[in-house]
Amino acid sequence: MENKILRIATWNVNSIRTRLKQVFEFLEESKPDLLCLQETKVDDPLFPKEAFEEKGYQANFYGQKAYNGVALISQDELEDVRFGFAGELKEDSKAGELNEQKRVISALIQGIRVVNVYVPNGSSLDSEKYSYKLKWLECLEKYLQKQSIRDEPLCLLGDFNIALESKDIHNPERLSGGIMASEPERNLLKKALGERLEDIFRVFEADSNHWSWWDYRSGAWDRDRGWRIDHIYLCKELSSQTKSCFIKKELRGNIQPSDHAPVIVDIEWPPYENEEESYY
Repeated sequence: MENKILRIATWNVNSIRTRLKQVFEFLEESKPDLLCLQETKVDDPLFPKEAFEEKGYQANFYGQKAYNGVALISQDELEDVRFGFAGELKEDSKAGELNEQKRVISALIQGIRVVNVYVPNGSSLDSEKYSYKLKWLECLEKYLQKQSIRDEPLCLLGDFNIALESKDIHNPERLSGGIMASEPERNLLKKALGERLEDIFRVFEADSNHWSWWDYRSGAWDRDRGWRIDHIYLCKELSSQTKSCFIKKELRGNIQPSDHAPVIVDIEWPPYENEEESYY
C-alpha cells in the first residue's frame, strides 16, 4: 500500500473576505491538507471562521484590520498552534515589538512544524519600512534557531517578498539590487535558512520564467512580467520525501484575482509504512 501524500499550499490571497469564494474553489479543486494564507487583511473577530467550518475546515488565524494577517486552514485539527515571533521568542523584547504586525503563525500537522510567514515588503531602499524588513529577517533567523531545538521536521513557507536569485525576476538587469532583490535582504534570508532548509521548488524547476506574483500595475499579468517571491523551504528530511512542487499560475487569471498565485508541495508522509522503523 502506498504511503499517503501530504499536500501543503501557500497563497497570499490579498484579503480573505474579498477572495473567499476563490479560496473555497481552490480547496475543492486542489484539496490541500493544509492551506497557509497571507495578507488576510482582517481583524480576528471578523475572520470568516464560520464559513470555513460550514465547509468542514478548521481555521487558525492571526490578523489585523486592513493589513497583514496570516491563517492556517485544514480539515483536521492542528496541534500546538503558535502566534507571532512570540510563539518561539517569548522573552525577546525585540521580537515583541515586531509582533505588532501580524505576520507569523505556525502549527504541527502530522508531526511536521509548518511556519507560515508574510515577510514585510520594505517599500523602497531608503524607506523606514526597509529597515524594518531587515530587522524582521534578523528576528526570523532567531525564531528558526529556537524552533530547531525541538528537532521537529520543518516546512517554512509563505510570501517572502524576496526574489533570491536573478532568475526569480522577469527583468533582473533592471530590478536586481532594488527592493525585494537587494543583497542585504537576500543575505539575511539565506542566513535564516542556513544549511537546514532547501528551496524545494528549485529541486523540480531549475529554469527562469516561473513566477508567483504579478503586479496589478503596468499590465504585468498580461505581459507575464512576474517575480517568484512565494516560497516553500523544507528540511532535508522532508525534501527527500517530496514528490512535486508547483505554482498554480492560472488562478492569477481569475476575475478580481489576488496578485499572487498559490504554490503547492506534495510530500510522501510519513516516510515509512512500518511504524516501528525510525525516521532517522
